[in-house]
Amino acid sequence: MTNFEQLSLDEIRSRRARLQAQEDAVSFVRRLAQGRLDLARDEERRRQSNDRSVNVESELAEVFGQEHGGGSARPPRETNVATDHPLVVELERLCESLGFGSLRQLDVDSLHAAIEQLAAFELARSSERRALFDEIDALTAELVRRYKDGGANVDSLLAE
Repeated sequence: MTNFEQLSLDEIRSRRARLQAQEDAVSFVRRLAQGRLDLARDEERRRQSNDRSVNVESELAEVFGQEHGGGSARPPRETNVATDHPLVVELERLCESLGFGSLRQLDVDSLHAAIEQLAAFELARSSERRALFDEIDALTAELVRRYKDGGANVDSLLAE
């Protein structure tokens, strides 16, 4: 953990806000990757069960309606991530290179490769997100410490 004692309150708040915005983008792209991974895995299950159905709308609703764990204990924030954000572009290029737009036409090996690479991309975003949370939590802990120790005035926080 980094020592933040040399930073001013404004620097801590600013740094935390930047990291939160970065985490928002990472989380958003991670969710996009998870959705695409779910679609690829669903296609794999469909093939294994020899299901020939082609009702894409109901399949999408089923895939995206599945629960995947408890999620974060942090309250949600509005997320606005530009389509030209580097992580969005990276995911789009990955999906394009994997032939994701033609998922049903991929051969078995290509489908497995798509699942593996999407899973690796999602795992990398998860690790990145965890590291961001660690730093955000450390900055938050420093703010809390300062308020408790009297190094910061709670009234100034309320005035913002």
